[in-house]
Amino acid sequence: MILPSIILVVLITLWPVAQSFYNSLFDYRLNDPTRSERMLSANMDLERYVDNYFYIDSQLSNLEGSADGDDIATIQQARETIEGFHSELASDSEINAKMEQIDEMLMNFQPISDSDLKYAKLDNDFAEDYRTALNSISEELQVMAGEADNEDLAQNYEQTSSLIEATSTNILESNFIGFSNYAKYLQDGRMWKSLSNTMIFTIASVAFELVLGLAVALLINRTFSGRGIVRASVLIPWAIPTAVGAMMWGFLLDGQTGVIAHYFNEWNLIPNSSWLLSTSSGGMFSIIFADVWKTTPYMALLLLAGLQTIPNSLYEASDVDGANKFQQFFKITLPLLKSSILVALLFRTLDAFRVFDLIYVLTGGGPANATESISIYAYITLFSQQNFGEGSVLSVIVFLAVALISFIYVRLIGSDLFAGRTK
Repeated sequence: MILPSIILVVLITLWPVAQSFYNSLFDYRLNDPTRSERMLSANMDLERYVDNYFYIDSQLSNLEGSADGDDIATIQQARETIEGFHSELASDSEINAKMEQIDEMLMNFQPISDSDLKYAKLDNDFAEDYRTALNSISEELQVMAGEADNEDLAQNYEQTSSLIEATSTNILESNFIGFSNYAKYLQDGRMWKSLSNTMIFTIASVAFELVLGLAVALLINRTFSGRGIVRASVLIPWAIPTAVGAMMWGFLLDGQTGVIAHYFNEWNLIPNSSWLLSTSSGGMFSIIFADVWKTTPYMALLLLAGLQTIPNSLYEASDVDGANKFQQFFKITLPLLKSSILVALLFRTLDAFRVFDLIYVLTGGGPANATESISIYAYITLFSQQNFGEGSVLSVIVFLAVALISFIYVRLIGSDLFAGRTK
């Protein structure tokens, strides 16, 4: 009966996490052609190699005809070396078939979009030897360019040297680095700072939302005229999209035109009107303030549901026994509301720890990364820098932190919630 649920959890939650973990074991960067694929062994970019080899062969032939003395022998030796490695490469029937197909497509100006066709696995030793040979030939041609008396010949030497050096980069080393990315981020001050910012934001916002949400829930749980309208109006902040709310608060807290910033300054609640969005402490206060405004109604809604499950007869009995309102709150309301508080805290803590859109729109993680959360840091690394290896490390860290928070809530705070329900 639970098999469908298990399959959904694996596909929707665990599989993406597993993929992120696998990516984190590679130096995987989309903005670097030599690291744009996950490679457990050496590979060759056949598209670039085939294209470059055609011109290398042509240029070396031209240099043989225009060079003189010892340079001719050096060029002939270089050409034989490259042809030898190329012949050994082409001796693999699968690679040779790929190169022929790519050569035909290049002649017809067709793009190579199939990664299986574009890349070929190589023996690590062969790849290292070929790369070393190409770099050595490139250096020799640079030396010959510096010693050439003819300016045109020197320029041809340099062009051929640059082409051969570029071809060496088509032989891609394995970018599997194991847990090196994790070791790097354990020593990364920015990561610990973003994690600290996230923890401060989570603890402060959830604490204020719990207190205010409980107060609002107790208020709207009472019977009074217009209660339906009040309940609906309380939920308006929560119903506003987070990005829209963050942009709105950005205008309100702006140091030059913001109404809230102006009155906070007039009432001496802040040092100056620009403090809210231009300083580290002001930026953290601003994102917490905006999040409390938006999410307190959600907390109140969850707690209101819990309050309505408490039988009114308990309060009537306590009135007969002479209990006052404070005694009723601490002896009846809080104990019976514990399960609802646990659920509300769990949902809000996990949601607050993964905060992204509010901070991204309101402060962008600034000033000077003072409000940067771990999710924003992961986004910048993954998408702005296109570093999928290191960005995946941050994603895994977020997952582990969320899993730890869930474990703490369930095991330490909510152990009695599940007591007697499992064997």
